[in-house]
Amino acid sequence: MDAAEAAAGDAPTQSPGDAPGARGIRRKVDDLGRVVIPSSIRHSVGIREGDTVEFAVEGDRVVLERAVDKCLFCGGSERLTSYRERAVCWSCAAALRALDRERTGEI
Repeated sequence: MDAAEAAAGDAPTQSPGDAPGARGIRRKVDDLGRVVIPSSIRHSVGIREGDTVEFAVEGDRVVLERAVDKCLFCGGSERLTSYRERAVCWSCAAALRALDRERTGEI
């Protein structure tokens, strides 16, 4: 348990609905909406201090993932460039340039 976890005052606990042997770790949300991610979980998914994470809602669950740059349009993560300050792959960027040329009549 690291210092932040000790300050949170929560120890690993068995979640009531978990199967035998499965472990869950409970944390309290503070008055600013913050939650400490246990170091064992951070290490297992490669989240380090300063990393950006993404939150999503899937049904009744909140999913937290280490943020990975991906194309705004196709979701690809290779050969990324910037388009209007957003990550876009080269093939989608080429398609955007073609649309711009078509729209402006520069074929």
